[in-house]
Formats: sequence, structure tokens, C-alpha cells
Amino acid sequence: MNANADNPLLKLRKLGQSVWQDDIGRNMLDDGTLAHLIEADGIAGVTSNPAIFAAAINKEPVYQRAIADLLPKEASNIKLYETLTVEDLRRAADLFRKLYDSTNGADGFVSMEVSPHLAYDTAGTNAEAKRLWAWLDRPNSMIKIPGTEPGLAAIRDTIAAGINVNVTLLFSPERYRAVVNAFFDGLEARLAAGKPIDKIASVASFFLSRIDTLVDKQLDDLAGQGKADARKLRGTAAIASACQAYGIYEELIASSRWKALASKGVRPQRLLWASTSTKDPTYSPVKYVEELIAPDTVNTMPGETIKAYRTMGKPEPRLKPQIPQAAQVFAGLKALGINMAAVAEQLEREGVKKFIEPFDKLQSSIEERRIKAKAS
Repeated sequence: MNANADNPLLKLRKLGQSVWQDDIGRNMLDDGTLAHLIEADGIAGVTSNPAIFAAAINKEPVYQRAIADLLPKEASNIKLYETLTVEDLRRAADLFRKLYDSTNGADGFVSMEVSPHLAYDTAGTNAEAKRLWAWLDRPNSMIKIPGTEPGLAAIRDTIAAGINVNVTLLFSPERYRAVVNAFFDGLEARLAAGKPIDKIASVASFFLSRIDTLVDKQLDDLAGQGKADARKLRGTAAIASACQAYGIYEELIASSRWKALASKGVRPQRLLWASTSTKDPTYSPVKYVEELIAPDTVNTMPGETIKAYRTMGKPEPRLKPQIPQAAQVFAGLKALGINMAAVAEQLEREGVKKFIEPFDKLQSSIEERRIKAKAS
């Protein structure tokens, strides 16, 4: 790797944290941007979602040419969308294949999400996960499955089928615990069927900045009602949630249940910090990187956050020392009447909606192009 050893992004790897990019588009594949990020910054994976692909397909002219070519071949708008995204993710996976091989499958992954309309559909998610996994046909790909209650059974079944899974839209430590248990259940079911588990990889994507955005608004409202202490807790809920989740991770990988699975060669399901762009301009642009550094984790960052951390990052292992403080933060929020379970439920619903809306708008846009093409 021809890279600057002083690059803070590279130093994160030495601290046990992988950096993935939360973005993908055909332009960055065509012009070498992604290849450069891998080489210079040590970017070790890519995450995508329906909103990311919708933005890229709508903005980048290269997709318009590709859509025009595919319209006569693909009768389904969703199939056309999937054809574009699978092609992009296959190309990205091939760029990461050397890293995947050299780390023996520890890194170098790309992720594709099932349709957001299946977030509460276990059977539909199972079927789509298997279909997309076979279509991607890359060992360093992952299928993203929302960590909703119906998603838990799909996570278990998909892992049991030998498919790499990126669990997405996690907002609470309690749901994260359930996700890890679903991961364990899937591995145990696979072993019971006499199948190997040593090649299976998984991450659990915990969304951060969205938690602070919602909780901070509630804190500001409380401060406006005369509860001056409320402002002191601004910007603490997300990091406290991450700390509690990491504490659960350390607890579960120390368990006899995990040790039995690990003896068969499988790697732990890493926590992945997502939604790491800073929404509040009064916070550091690298808040959700700097405060979340811990071993055996992944931080997936949008391009602007990668750029900011490259120039101003100061990598030190900061998350674990904050774990004892997390309970105090949650106690303070509870004392103010903020229900973190309700916060997580609201954010989950909103997260699914934020993926469905651009996904559906993109299908409508493709349909408009199809109608115009037939009329011309």
C-alpha cells in the first residue's frame, strides 16, 4: 500500500478499527476514486442502501445511458435498478478482493440491502437475501437486513444458509443484543446441519447521529420549559448507546456459547458504527469517529467525513473508557422523562421510511423514462 503512514485513517486500522465508505456510485468506480481510497486511506469496505443508490443514479449521467440501454431488456423497473446496483457492487467487490484474501476474510466487504419494503417481512427478506446473494456471486459481499423484530428471524435463517449479513438500522443496545443472539442461533443451526461456519462474516450496524438529532431536540424542548440541566446532556445519547452496545459485545464474546462457535473458526459479528456524519454544526465533524474508536469495530463514513478525519483526526482508543459513564447518561435522560426505547422505535420506523421514499421515487423515475421511450 502506497500511503502516508501519518494518515489518521490508517492509524485507526492499527487500533483495531476498520474504515468503510458509506457511499458508492458508478463515477467513483470509473474514475478510480474508490481504488485510490483503498490504496491511500486504507478504506476496507463499502456500505450502500436504497437512498445512496437512488442519489447516485439520479445525479450521475453515466446511469442515464445505462438505463436507456437496459429499458428494452428489463420489463421490471425494480429488476433494472437491481441490475445497475449489482453490477456496481460486483465491481467494488472485485476492487476489495485482494484485501479480503490477504486478511483471510476479515475485511474487504461490500453490502447490498434487500428491498426496504421487506423490513417487516421475514419470509420475503429470506427469499430476497438468497436471490441477491446468488446474483452478486462474490464471497466478500454482504446482504443488508434491517434489525426489526421480524428481521431477527431472517437474520438467523440467512446466516444458517451461509450468507454474509450486514444487520442495519439498529438504534438500541437491547435490539443489538437480540441481533447477536440471532447471529449465534444461525451459526448453531448451520453447525447442526453439518455445514461449515468458518467463512461466514457479519456486522451489526448501529446508527449514531440520528439518535442525537432526535434526543437533542427533546432536550432543547425541555430546556425551553425551564429544565436547564437538559442542555448538559446534548450530544451524549448516541455515544452512550454505542458504549452500552460495545459492552454487550464484550460480554457475549466472553460467553461459553460464543467460545464454542469460535472454536469452529467463525469470526465475531463486529459492531459497525453507521450514520456517522455530524448533523449538528455545533459538534465536531468527526465526533462520531473520534469518540467511537475501539477494537473489533467498523466505522462506515460518507465521503465528507472521511475527508474531515483525514485532515483533523486524532486516533486514540476512546470508546471503552466511556462505558462506565453510559449508565449515568441513560439515568439522566430517564430522569428528564426521555424514553430511549421509544426513541429507538421511532428512529427504526423513520429509518425504514427514509429508505422506502427514495427507493419508490427512483422506480417512478425509471417508469417515466420507460413511458417516454415507448412514446418516442
